Amino acid sequence: MTKISFALNRRQFLRQASLYAGAGLLVTRAVAHSSIQANPPESHLPLTKDDLPTAVEERVAEKTMVESLPAKRLCITPSIETRLFASSNVGGSQQRNARALERLACAGFQVDNPAITERQYLRFAGTDSQRASDLQNIATGAIKAPKLLLGVRGGYGAMRLLPMVDWPTLGRIMKERGTILAGFSDVTAIQCALLAKGGMSSLAAPMLYSEFGKTKPDEVSCRQFVEALTTPNLTIDIQDASLTSVNLPSILTNSEPKTLTGTMWGGNLSVVSALAGSAYLPRIDGGIVFLEDVGEQAYRIERMLYDLYLAGVFKGQQAIVFGALSGSGEDSYDKRYDVATVIRQLHQLTGLPIYSGMRFGHIGQKHSFPLGAMCQISPNTVGGYQLVFNDYPTIKADAIYVEGLWQNV
Repeated sequence: MTKISFALNRRQFLRQASLYAGAGLLVTRAVAHSSIQANPPESHLPLTKDDLPTAVEERVAEKTMVESLPAKRLCITPSIETRLFASSNVGGSQQRNARALERLACAGFQVDNPAITERQYLRFAGTDSQRASDLQNIATGAIKAPKLLLGVRGGYGAMRLLPMVDWPTLGRIMKERGTILAGFSDVTAIQCALLAKGGMSSLAAPMLYSEFGKTKPDEVSCRQFVEALTTPNLTIDIQDASLTSVNLPSILTNSEPKTLTGTMWGGNLSVVSALAGSAYLPRIDGGIVFLEDVGEQAYRIERMLYDLYLAGVFKGQQAIVFGALSGSGEDSYDKRYDVATVIRQLHQLTGLPIYSGMRFGHIGQKHSFPLGAMCQISPNTVGGYQLVFNDYPTIKADAIYVEGLWQNV
């Protein structure tokens, strides 16, 4: 590994917290200059689901860093062919985008299309055709498939692109190349369509703007991102259900927990439920459904789960795995009606074993993992469970300098 030195130089969240969905704007530079203020200060940018819950920590870090910054930092020569896709909200801050791009380069990722971070149209990261072309140009062969396709940001907008992409051809080309598509939140729509129509896996993982562009990226999330990219048989151990609800056991089942093996699929609950009944929602026999969300009260979570239940989505599935359901708050009618109550109701309806506490979602210290890949879930001896994934593309570990993803720039 050759190192070189550089000079340091979805929807409204809780109204009470005054956090609102961000303005995703993507257009050509000409439209951007005529329609919005260029490069607004980061402290004035609105927040979206993919910014939470570390957004407050980010603001504090902005003010307290700098004195202890080292004068030099180590980097690796970029060699991993990487392209960005911006399917949802605009990034907003070019300063933040620049930080993320510099860190990716330092860590070994050669980003071939950084200019897409400057696009803006209305709230989106470009017009529908521009955003769809990030993926469709690979399907047509106009652009060579990279090793990594990294999402820029979540928010909203990916669903508008689904009819505009040749998913079967894109999936085939990605399989041949061993391309890894990474993202989460609103990117769930892209990941579901890719699996449903293209038969291709993806990676539930942090994204350019929402993680790597932070003043101080979360080191655990960065390390787990690289581990998932480079480990052929990724293993994740879960000890308790607290990230889903402190009032749940890790495994909710009618019988003795047993080992299950099936394709893990799903993502953000709001997006998955919105796809119910469409051709873009995977239909996996014997699958294992993963769901996470943020800023949704218990009744809204239950309504979305009922959408999936009534649409027959849980039929033929082996289990449901919940990640973080953060920021759900208390029910205004009866605080006993909480996330745990909702999940117990779902367990009664479906009869499926439910595993809670998976360390992924709109949280810090998230553990990236494959979607659309085979997963074995086994109970452990202390009331938790273990997940082991296989049959998905990876990247050679010696091509990545993980510390580059959070170095000060």
